Amino acid sequence: MTAATLPRTLGALRASGYQPRSIKDEVRANLIRKLGSGDRLFPGIVGYDDTVVPQIVNALLSRQHFILLGLRGQAKSRIVRQLVDLLDERIPILQGSEINDDPLRPLSKYGRLLVEEHGEDTPVDWVERDARFVEKLATPDVTIADIIGDVDPIKAARGGHLLSDELTIHYGLLPRANRGIFAVNELPDLAGKIQVGLFNIMQEGDIQIKGYPIRLPLDVLLVFTANPEDYTARGKIITPLKDRIGAEIMTHYPESVQAGMAITAQEAWVQRAHAELPVSIPDYVAESIERIAFLARSDKRIDQRSGVSQRLPITILENAVSNAERRALLTGEREVVPRPTDIYAALPAITGKLELEYEGELAGAHRIARELIARAAAETFAAWGGEAVPAQLEEVVDYFERGGVLQLGETAAAAAAVQGFELVPGLLDIVTELALGRGESPGHRAAGCELVLESLVAERRISRNDEGAYGRAAPPRPKHGGSGLQFDV
Repeated sequence: MTAATLPRTLGALRASGYQPRSIKDEVRANLIRKLGSGDRLFPGIVGYDDTVVPQIVNALLSRQHFILLGLRGQAKSRIVRQLVDLLDERIPILQGSEINDDPLRPLSKYGRLLVEEHGEDTPVDWVERDARFVEKLATPDVTIADIIGDVDPIKAARGGHLLSDELTIHYGLLPRANRGIFAVNELPDLAGKIQVGLFNIMQEGDIQIKGYPIRLPLDVLLVFTANPEDYTARGKIITPLKDRIGAEIMTHYPESVQAGMAITAQEAWVQRAHAELPVSIPDYVAESIERIAFLARSDKRIDQRSGVSQRLPITILENAVSNAERRALLTGEREVVPRPTDIYAALPAITGKLELEYEGELAGAHRIARELIARAAAETFAAWGGEAVPAQLEEVVDYFERGGVLQLGETAAAAAAVQGFELVPGLLDIVTELALGRGESPGHRAAGCELVLESLVAERRISRNDEGAYGRAAPPRPKHGGSGLQFDV
């Protein structure tokens, strides 16, 4: 039906053959239809096709409430919001109803009285699917009135009702989500009494407002998100609520660098408005940025309970592109090509997203970030075939061991950088042999040279100071305690 032909009265709705169904049956039916037609259930969600998505599908087919457990930056909120696509395009409600009363089965006292008064001429409105999704971020200051509702003295005074009358209620978010989806992010942050209110709704359909018990069997699909650290019997979740949630589904970070790169490429804002300055990101630069996140997720100096969000590589890539864009604007280059040294310009995007353990606090966020950048470059260079050019690498190392120094400012144009790299024997040969450059593009050739040098820094075969100058490897300094690869850059 089009909007113009939709039934607008209760009698017309009955005549149309409309049959009510619960929200869980509605979601289940639309899910079955999508599965049968081969539609992608969660577009834009990468890396969950064989893990998280099948578990969500099973929970919805089982008509269960569920919770997504995972660390920050694991697309929990995005998944929850996409559940809206499993709702009908629109549904009928009684006109003026605050809780989406079904015209054929009114739930509220307002809805029942409206039907008694108007009969088959009762006016009907239609609600779009987006209006049937209600989301709340749980914080300690959320009250029971926010979620369930409260008595409205003004309603009581204007209507001449007793305060115990259901018509005096100002409904909270949960009743207003009736016949829809109610999502709570960071569930354990809700106060205990509000959690009690939730599981009463889930199990018995009872609510209490200002001490007045009201039977209100809401038809709601409840979806939650939480950090696994908090979602335990020893944490901030009450056991009866935990017991009433049908499925606990664990999310995760990308399981491969390629999956992470796909997410970062999808989410990062890298194609800028300068039509005359196209952005060309070397694949190995994008890979190095992604490997920073993977290394951080296994570094014992970083708090793994907080996690390393997927927003880390996204913001690094955006900052690296911005630094390359700034250089291109200053030097008059016709192409924006981020290079490995541009990743160092993104240090604020790294340090601001790392929660450090005690040992990490001693080392310092900037030092750890620099180590991660160099180590990521080394792993990327190895993945691109770095072991296939040992002779040329020895030439490069020998140049610096004999006292050679190479320093190029971060605003040096690509062509000037390539001229500087030509002074290092074997360096451009490596770039050519491993296809790190794109034809004769100065930007890509310069980026390839920097990848080689950064990998040698990571292996402590050459050194790099804070100003970006490469030189002879510094003698190793003893390290006490710690874990993983540690060195000075």
